[in-house]
Amino acid sequence: MRFKSSFFKDLSFKILVLRTFFYVLPASLLPLPAVSEADINAKTSRCASIAVFATRDFVVEKAEIIPAAPAPVPDGSGVIDGSGESLPEHCLVQGMLNPRIGQGGRKFGLGFDLRMPTKWNGRFAFHGGGGMDGRLAPALGDIFGSVRPSALARGFAVVSTDGGHRSDWLDGSFGLDQQARIDYAYNALDKVTLKAKELIEKYYGSTPSYSYLLGCSNGGRQGLMASQRFPLYFDGIVAGDPSIKFSRIAVDQMWNLQVAARIAPKDEKGRPIISRAFSDGDLRLVADSVLRHCDALDGLDDGLINDWQGCDYDPAVLTCKSGKTENCLSEEQVGALRDIYNGPRTSDGRSLYGPYNYDTGIADPIWRAMHFGSSGTGEWDAADATLGLSNMKYYQLTPPDPDLDPLDFDFDLDVERTRHTGAISDADSTFLETFARHGKMIVYNGLSDQGMASSVLAGWYDEAVRVNGESIRNSVRIFFIPGMCHCDGGQATDRFDMLEAIMAWVEEGRAPDRIIAAGSSFPGITRPLCPYPLVARYKGGDVNNADSFVCAE
Repeated sequence: MRFKSSFFKDLSFKILVLRTFFYVLPASLLPLPAVSEADINAKTSRCASIAVFATRDFVVEKAEIIPAAPAPVPDGSGVIDGSGESLPEHCLVQGMLNPRIGQGGRKFGLGFDLRMPTKWNGRFAFHGGGGMDGRLAPALGDIFGSVRPSALARGFAVVSTDGGHRSDWLDGSFGLDQQARIDYAYNALDKVTLKAKELIEKYYGSTPSYSYLLGCSNGGRQGLMASQRFPLYFDGIVAGDPSIKFSRIAVDQMWNLQVAARIAPKDEKGRPIISRAFSDGDLRLVADSVLRHCDALDGLDDGLINDWQGCDYDPAVLTCKSGKTENCLSEEQVGALRDIYNGPRTSDGRSLYGPYNYDTGIADPIWRAMHFGSSGTGEWDAADATLGLSNMKYYQLTPPDPDLDPLDFDFDLDVERTRHTGAISDADSTFLETFARHGKMIVYNGLSDQGMASSVLAGWYDEAVRVNGESIRNSVRIFFIPGMCHCDGGQATDRFDMLEAIMAWVEEGRAPDRIIAAGSSFPGITRPLCPYPLVARYKGGDVNNADSFVCAE
């Protein structure tokens, strides 16, 4: 809804609000006593006055002061996340740009959540999305909870968007609507960023000194998209585990379902039970075998495979010599693993996406949840069959194909049907000339990411260096995290401050030659994350300390 009170239509009041509340006293002159009721009312009025700017194409649904309080979880449920982080007092503005009625009578519009702290540090951050978006996550700037303190807690003004539609984040049915595809691909990022900066200027009386984008998964894709389509919008970008070739990731998910179904037992209706293609013990067997083969390549046997490109693991070493036991894999399982890790291919062997590197994350529950799930029937619950299939049949295919059977997807013929949407949502352009002249970008990916192949991201970066020259390394760097699954988790040092790193690069010129990481899986241990193509190699000393490692080829 819009605020229509005549109170806000009075021009003299608007001028009074702007003159009174955009003036900020120096910190040394601010009074120490408790805030008075008059001050509270003033801040409330100042925030609510944002509604004055509402139009038919800019709906203000909420404009209110939120007191300092513990942070909610990023999914928008309002539940406290338990991290112990406290958010500062801020003005929350929620609304929608360009509301409309679209395909099937469904309501669409670019929903946004903007949070402007009372004590602003002069910076702005775009909080990236996830999955198929559809939810209006609290604009914290915390990259799926991995950035602590969050950007909002540090004093940033932060905005998030639902990507132009409201639905479950697994649901791609919005893709039946043409404009909704465009909004999700890049338009919501564009329009919400510009509107947020406009409102920030109106609220504070000045524009942000620095603008950042922080995201992982689809938020990582948005980061790459920003550097490619909107190269002047952001000074610094952190793009984690980005779905860079989004259309081909969907193709990969159809491939994985077909591979698992090929070796899975059948239920009473003759449908493959893909959750039983591999047991948890089978996957742990592979993880342990990979570690034995590749862990020490970086000079230290410590449970982390830093030299991932030097790891030439082949699951054939686990092939049973007679019957299947808990200590070996059947020939069919070995073949299936090879196919999953090599990625989808045409009938003549042409690679469509991948390959993946072998790493320890294969034994993590999230890896199973992605590819096999836990359903004991032919009704699959793996993410490949829920998120992946919904993405493919509604969003990626042109025209949409709501009745698509993933087992019928043809890798020779049907990939062409993803070309049109791929053209607007795949964030794989390598021409970054304008962005590189003023911006900085940190890209990272978990080496156990179950959906985003590290080799694809490395290949994109190699091409970007060829296209832009070696100087692109002064503006864009990629970091690969051993053991980390999608955005976090796994046997990994998956806690690191990418926000601090990008700020130091943008504002102080300190390039990230190494980023120190830790993780709950390795208590008391720190490791350096090294800019690709360098990897962390043990040089001697305390095996628990990052200083005992050097970034080298």
